[in-house]
Amino acid sequence: DPPPAMPQAAGAGGPTARRDFYWLRSFLAGGIAGCCAKTTVAPLDRVKVLLQAHNRHYKHFGVFSALRAVPQKEGFLGLYKGNGAMMIRIFPYGAIQFMAFEHYKTLITTKLGISGHVHRLMAGSMAGMTAVICTYPLDMVRVRLAFQVKGEHTYTGIIHAFKTIYAQEGGFFGFYRGLMPTILGMAPYAGVSFFTFGTLKSVGLSHAPTLLGRPSSDNPNVLVLKTHVNLLCGGVAGAIAQTISYPFDVTRRRMQLGTVLPEFEKCLTMRDTMKYVYGHHGIRKGLYRGLSLNYIRCIPSQAVAFTTYELMKQVFHLN
Repeated sequence: DPPPAMPQAAGAGGPTARRDFYWLRSFLAGGIAGCCAKTTVAPLDRVKVLLQAHNRHYKHFGVFSALRAVPQKEGFLGLYKGNGAMMIRIFPYGAIQFMAFEHYKTLITTKLGISGHVHRLMAGSMAGMTAVICTYPLDMVRVRLAFQVKGEHTYTGIIHAFKTIYAQEGGFFGFYRGLMPTILGMAPYAGVSFFTFGTLKSVGLSHAPTLLGRPSSDNPNVLVLKTHVNLLCGGVAGAIAQTISYPFDVTRRRMQLGTVLPEFEKCLTMRDTMKYVYGHHGIRKGLYRGLSLNYIRCIPSQAVAFTTYELMKQVFHLN
């Protein structure tokens, strides 16, 4: 028998190089994907928070009229209020979510013996919940900053918001107001999102590999979706997932805003908040208020997130 081939040096791009710092490279890929996705739709995120919680300055506006009114009242950068806190949160959030998804997917397949499309649904749900729990305080602060209107600032910045919430709203637990509806909403949202994208990708590459796919730049033996197909699959995944989980998102926002809202004493628990929103505003104008905006914001957001992650996997040699 011929002698075994010598492994390539790490610097030569061999197996050792691909294994080195795998978790770090996976973390970076997910973080970059999350930041690109959220920056794309930051103005829509700001308007969504204002509409969901019925801010008194914008409660009579619709989605597009609010997008016009915010720059008129607060300047163009008003559309990006709270985006600094969003970036601080979204990088670890995206990083943890995508990295955890790959880890949970492998774990479920190897340890539990579950494969097929179901393991994507389970892994996506678990990854979403993991990322939410790890980054929830940053989301809380981001929402508080986004809800403020020029001339009526309760918080002067991210650090001040952290200090104020900690001092006035029960210490550490004050940062986790609304966590339960967030987890209940995130489990189906992340699960359905990863499940839909993964299934569309798998079916597409199985039935039309030459039309929809191309060889990965870091591993020619692996097929990946073409960029425009990635965008389409990500958008479809986001739309389906958002429709299922949106009432939990509305509930979460109201609970996060807490003492900022005049009716906060009626919204202390998830059940009370949902009951209040449904009783006062109904389903269409309450639990699903701002859904049209969320479609406009969520479809491109998820499309960019999945597409960027797939590209980063190739850049960081994760295939």
